[in-house]
Amino acid sequence: MAKTNTTETIEALAAEIGENVYMDIAKWHLYLREAHLHTLLAERMYPMLLDNSLSEDKVMQILQDMPVRLGGGHREVPLADMLPMQSRVHLIDVLEEFQRKM
Repeated sequence: MAKTNTTETIEALAAEIGENVYMDIAKWHLYLREAHLHTLLAERMYPMLLDNSLSEDKVMQILQDMPVRLGGGHREVPLADMLPMQSRVHLIDVLEEFQRKM
């Protein structure tokens, strides 16, 4: 039962991230749900929310450690490098609000 609850919680977090956080590519906003990165990011962020250790530094480290494949895998760029400041702020806001509701 707890696994189902955890899965549902991660899916809800992924939906929030996917709707609010985007990459900026040539001034085009590619939302993480469209890039299929929202669930992976939610899975990596969820433990911080669970143990109440959310911090901007930890979020940035996770973003830095998440490679985004470009050009069919010819190049990988950290997700942190693809998110503009406004999108990073949205991510932190989403995480803080989600944690408050948990």
